Amino acid sequence: MKVFITRNIPDVGPEKLRGTGWHVDQWASDDVIPRATLLERVAGCDAVLSLLTEKVDAEFLNAAGPNLKVVANLAVGFDNFDVPAMTARQVIGTNTPEVLTDTTADLAFSLLMATARMLPQAQKYVHDGKWTTWGPLLFRGQDIHHATLGLIGMGRIGAAMARRGAGFEMKVVYYDAYRREDLEAQYGYEYRGSVEEVLREADFVSLHTPYMPSTHHLINAERLAMMKSTAILINSARGPIVDPTALYNALHAGTIWAAGLDVTSPEPIPLDDPLLTLDNCLIVPHIASASMHTRDAMSALAADNIINVLRGMAPKTPVNRDAVAARGLA
Repeated sequence: MKVFITRNIPDVGPEKLRGTGWHVDQWASDDVIPRATLLERVAGCDAVLSLLTEKVDAEFLNAAGPNLKVVANLAVGFDNFDVPAMTARQVIGTNTPEVLTDTTADLAFSLLMATARMLPQAQKYVHDGKWTTWGPLLFRGQDIHHATLGLIGMGRIGAAMARRGAGFEMKVVYYDAYRREDLEAQYGYEYRGSVEEVLREADFVSLHTPYMPSTHHLINAERLAMMKSTAILINSARGPIVDPTALYNALHAGTIWAAGLDVTSPEPIPLDDPLLTLDNCLIVPHIASASMHTRDAMSALAADNIINVLRGMAPKTPVNRDAVAARGLA
């Protein structure tokens, strides 16, 4: 068997794969593999362990050839997969859900707290030598406790974010295509029938919806205008869910108070992007799952998915079960 790993990743996954005795090739760099090199290196592979930066489309599948059985993403998302094209060729796609849920929610709530209490601005103020005395008007932020947390998406990560908000005695309201009456009954969360209702009511809006055509620029100028002028937007889902131009305009004009972003559009964000000129926009480089324990768990799960498929078993976390069934592994 021939396996290709498209980037430097935590050792646990590659070590598992090498322990099988299969031929394991790896792009040993922290930089994104050039597309031409990627297409060359996947040729003849039985499996590929990929990142979100590698688009798995018809061109990729053609380059890999008929031996390809599985592509395992080191991510919970898989918007880099052309799932219909993969399924048509019986190529199984997998992801790494669950193992990163709490770590991602921790980061999202950290962004919420840091933007609310103006921590980046306050740190810069100290480092710039401007702190000369205590002042009652200095860095007055927004209260978190007893505020309303609005969630767009109540999947695993959204539910974990809700639990963190409840710990601060926040009122939790949410919109999701699938209503979670079980969570409402257990925790007192309140369902709203539309994105717009959540935006109008919430003091903090946190995005936890997958990226797909229907969620492209879900948060646009019209919807940003519905939010409170004191509201804070948190995005740890996918950058293109938010229209970046509309967000800049809203932050610059004071339509909303602040934003905390773990993801951007494009990504990485260019240094000349106007969002980087704003004091009320905190941006970090897509690190929501970046704890040592969680990234090790993601690496291990991606490797386990490959090992299962190549040994004739169903993967632990497939994204296209039809391809699993077509290979007789269901």
